[in-house]
Amino acid sequence: QVQLVESGGGLVQPGGSLTLSCVASGFTLDSHAVGWFRQAPGKEREGIACISNYDDIARYLDSVKGRFTISRDKAKNTVYLRINSLKPEDTAVYHCATTPDWLSGSYCLGNHYSNWGQGTQVTVSS
Repeated sequence: QVQLVESGGGLVQPGGSLTLSCVASGFTLDSHAVGWFRQAPGKEREGIACISNYDDIARYLDSVKGRFTISRDKAKNTVYLRINSLKPEDTAVYHCATTPDWLSGSYCLGNHYSNWGQGTQVTVSS
C-alpha cells in the first residue's frame, strides 16, 4: 500500500526552525519527483519546494528561497523540509507529495503529483 506520512510539525515561535519529515512506504522514492506543499486557512494550496526527478535539482517558491531546504534520504525512503527563520505567515498544513511521472524544472512545484500525505500542522506564533 502506497503511503506517505508527514511528521515534525508543531507550535514554534517566530524566528524558530523546524524539520518536517515524510516517510514513504509501499514504494521507493528513488525515481520519484518529490514536493512539499502547504495550505493556509482560507488560501489555496501552494507548492513551496520540490526535487525534480529529471535532473535531481531542488526548486523553491520565490517567497521561501533562502529559508526552506528540501532534501531526501534514499536509504531511509524519506523526504525532509528544513524551515528556518519561521514567520507567522508560514502557518499552514504542510503536505508532501510524490509522483513517478517525469517533472522537469519548476514544473515540479505544480500540482502534478499522484501520492499525497495527510499533512502536518505548522503554527508560528508567539
